[in-house]
Amino acid sequence: MKHLLFDLIDCPPDLLDDEDFVRLSAWNAAKESKSELINISCHKFKPQGVTALAMLAESHLSIHTWPEKGVAKCDIFTCGDKCDPHKAVEYLGKAFKANKIETDAFDRLL
Repeated sequence: MKHLLFDLIDCPPDLLDDEDFVRLSAWNAAKESKSELINISCHKFKPQGVTALAMLAESHLSIHTWPEKGVAKCDIFTCGDKCDPHKAVEYLGKAFKANKIETDAFDRLL
């Protein structure tokens, strides 16, 4: 089981505040990681910010945005050998046009 916590830093605020974009990015990131997507829930905050949670058969992926800071704080937790959560991080970094990505990776045991 792998759990990656990552920050997408110095992203364009308009992307971080676009609920449809954040939802689609979570969907695409799940697919990129070869995870089985079950459902996505998304919420747009006022005056700004979006949270997206993707339920995966292998666990979950989350994206929390702060447009005013240019940052998205994310995680992906996967179990099994077929998933590659690092692919989700790569995809989201490109999609959100992050100038920097900080990642912490953890191996989780049962």
